Amino acid sequence: MAKMTPKQLADKLRFAGEAIPSMTRRRDGHDYEARQMYLITITVEGRRPLLGRVVGNPEAAEGAPDAPHIELSPLGKAVEQQWMAISHYHPEVKVLALQMMPDHLHSILFVKERMPQHLGHIIKGFKASTNKEYRRLIAPAPSSAVPVVSSAATPSQRTGRPKPDRKHGLLWSIGYTDGILGRKGQLNNWLAYLRDNPRRLLMKRQHPEIFRVQRNVLVGCYEFSAIGNRYLLSHPVRLQVQCSRRLTQEEIAQQMNHYLGLAKRGAVLVSPSISPGEKAIMRAAFDAGYPLILLQENGFTELAKPGGARFDACAEGRLLILAPWKHHNQRLTINRSQCLSLNDMARAICEGEFAMRSQYVC
Repeated sequence: MAKMTPKQLADKLRFAGEAIPSMTRRRDGHDYEARQMYLITITVEGRRPLLGRVVGNPEAAEGAPDAPHIELSPLGKAVEQQWMAISHYHPEVKVLALQMMPDHLHSILFVKERMPQHLGHIIKGFKASTNKEYRRLIAPAPSSAVPVVSSAATPSQRTGRPKPDRKHGLLWSIGYTDGILGRKGQLNNWLAYLRDNPRRLLMKRQHPEIFRVQRNVLVGCYEFSAIGNRYLLSHPVRLQVQCSRRLTQEEIAQQMNHYLGLAKRGAVLVSPSISPGEKAIMRAAFDAGYPLILLQENGFTELAKPGGARFDACAEGRLLILAPWKHHNQRLTINRSQCLSLNDMARAICEGEFAMRSQYVC
């Protein structure tokens, strides 16, 4: 598939209208037949936990007998078998990893050589085969004892099964999400993420109030969406971390010692982490286990959750992530106006008068 020229892309966007944020949209201009690695996510329609259940102790070490893991249902086992068979039907594709979950699956696929078809055709074939298993195991056709239905009835009325449409699937939701490998170390991060999925789910169940996206969190005149420990907003000592981009490495080190000393004595550090100095200080404070409030430009989807070490920091109650604007899927560079706004918000969070008037509406 040839890449689109800038003019072709502009024409496509002009005729398509404003893009609706969606994690299942393919990347414009990417060649989905070429050699590449992907992180694929496919969700069950309606997020029904049909594929199994996660059991274990979230505190157990990886590899321990009681470590978090999924116990697959008969349908889950059939889905796993069909996914692992992808390499049999498409030798140019290798399944590097698969993590089944109750209502979705994650997998890393390696397209070893150019394919004769779009990656989406492989996903479509997998969905078709697993839909057959769904009909066999979950929603079988009604027996002959069921009363005859009029020929004027709809297909779903005649079969007793839901009929997929353009917005809804049968077993699976419409579409799929793909991550495209693009930087050093990303594959290892993907593998760790897949392995950690069962533990993360158990942790979310233990702390639903922390991992649920909280909307309409008011701080003074600002409104945020939030994930994490919102009670950090009422901590008695909140300090804004703001550093000029012109600071030298020596000056950044001096500022870091200053802020880390205050955090060690109990202060909550607040920052959008924009400049190199801010990023270095907030990273050092995070690694040291100090409580933080982070502001970010991109908002949250309804099912958003923090990734990597941020997940554990939220579970430990030492992190709050605030987003003042809506979620988008575009790769945007934060502009000066947004930087100034985020710094103003961080300043407001640290002013006692505003913090005392904070309201939470979940």
